[in-house]
Amino acid sequence: MPEKFDVIVVGAGPAGTSCAYTCAKAGLKVMQIERGEYPGSKNVMGGVLYRKQMEEIIPEFWKDAPLERPVIEQRFWMMDQESVVTFGYKDLEWGKEPFNNFTVLRAKFDQWFASKGVEAGVLLINETVVTECLVEDGKVVGVKTDRPNGEVYGDVVVLADGVNSLLGKQLGFHKEFRPDEVALTVMEVINLPKEKINDRFNLADDQGCTIEIFGDSTKGNLGTAFIYTNKDSINIGVGTTLSSMIKAKIKPYDLLDYLKSHPMVKPLIEGGEPAEYLAHLIPEGGYYSVPKVVGNGVVVVGDAAQLVNAIHREGSNMAMASGKMAAEAIISAKEMGDFSEATLSKYKNDLYDSFIIKDLKKYKDATHTFENNPAYFKEYIPMMNRAMNKFFSVDGTPKKDKQKEIIRSVTEEKGTFSVLKDVYKAWKAVK
Repeated sequence: MPEKFDVIVVGAGPAGTSCAYTCAKAGLKVMQIERGEYPGSKNVMGGVLYRKQMEEIIPEFWKDAPLERPVIEQRFWMMDQESVVTFGYKDLEWGKEPFNNFTVLRAKFDQWFASKGVEAGVLLINETVVTECLVEDGKVVGVKTDRPNGEVYGDVVVLADGVNSLLGKQLGFHKEFRPDEVALTVMEVINLPKEKINDRFNLADDQGCTIEIFGDSTKGNLGTAFIYTNKDSINIGVGTTLSSMIKAKIKPYDLLDYLKSHPMVKPLIEGGEPAEYLAHLIPEGGYYSVPKVVGNGVVVVGDAAQLVNAIHREGSNMAMASGKMAAEAIISAKEMGDFSEATLSKYKNDLYDSFIIKDLKKYKDATHTFENNPAYFKEYIPMMNRAMNKFFSVDGTPKKDKQKEIIRSVTEEKGTFSVLKDVYKAWKAVK
């Protein structure tokens, strides 16, 4: 008879490893299957890891984990072709324990996190593809892999296989996601001496900075770009929804090259040496795209469950929290000896009562609003930059007259009613 496990976790990203680690710590027999050469080899993330959810899994993890820099400053750029309106927040408290968040390199972090699971008792199998779930009498009882005699059985299968979960689709939990429900992000790691990073971003050795960029970074299409500081490298990337790329007939690689050559960005990365290039699909559908997450003998976590808050660039923390909640439901099911959908629904109930679904619900209309109204990125951001140029140019015109002129130019260009309507739509989408 083939060996049987309490839990089979498909995927070794933050969600899968959180679940595998928590289950193994509770004494369950866990197998974790990763298709990449090693955990993290197939993943790309903006490079920000939040402390709270990770600490709930491994207390004081920052003393051991391969982190880059604690983030003390978050900047936001509204960028036009030759100008940028900036705002942000800097807090030196974030540079002290217990910290707020960190920049990370996923290849390093995911390997470390998975190794903690192995230390807890997880059997990690790399370079193995799960081709389908094994189903008997309406219950998932294991998985089939691409290895010889590759059937593995378990009481519960955890689907942590990423945004376009083929296994979830096989089970009928979701259909093929639409182009407006996923974004393609490309990222490059550029090596740069830490002294230059510190000087260009006004940081000390143990301080990090993130910059989120809107507007011209995506040529006015729905999406964002980012620049994050590591110890001696910079993560720079850009992503837009697939639907925006298709409509605008643009390639993600061209967008990244455009971003790197932008006059506001180029000085920050000048002299850097390209080290790594990555591309990845990211869930953007939000609340409306969350699929069925629980079945008989199966749960879905992380990106596979569309658990990403694109507005606040939160993904890895939601993945970890969902993995931990799934593990707690599985542990309870093990104690009862019942792995039915009804018992495992503890995970769904906890998930929908958590900050994850509540935040996704709050921003449920945001992506669709901005996708269907390109003026926010194509017109209003350049308009904001022109207004700032006009207001801060000292040309002998009284400031009160400048204010009137700015308001008049905005309302004449778009129409007062159109402007007010667009402002209301945006407010309603994020309120």
